[in-house]
Amino acid sequence: MTATQLEETVFVQTTIKIIGSKWKLLSLWHLKDVGKRFSKLKCLIPEITEKLLIQQLRALEKDEIVNRNVQSDVPPRVEYSFTAYGKALFLC
Repeated sequence: MTATQLEETVFVQTTIKIIGSKWKLLSLWHLKDVGKRFSKLKCLIPEITEKLLIQQLRALEKDEIVNRNVQSDVPPRVEYSFTAYGKALFLC
């Protein structure tokens, strides 16, 4: 493999590292058009456990792909949406 080919695969390798699970990919798919509350995401992906969904969303938040917005309603509502960086990645 040439140096150019290695450089070209860095994007793919980085993408796989960040979005390396089907749950992250499904979460991102459901967030692609508009932000969603945690409970809505859980309903859209019934096969995932609540704990695993939280872990996946936190990882996406840590990677600055997803934004977590806590609204001060009673009870508090949490909504997830793409960050500007996340939207840019999705459009590539």
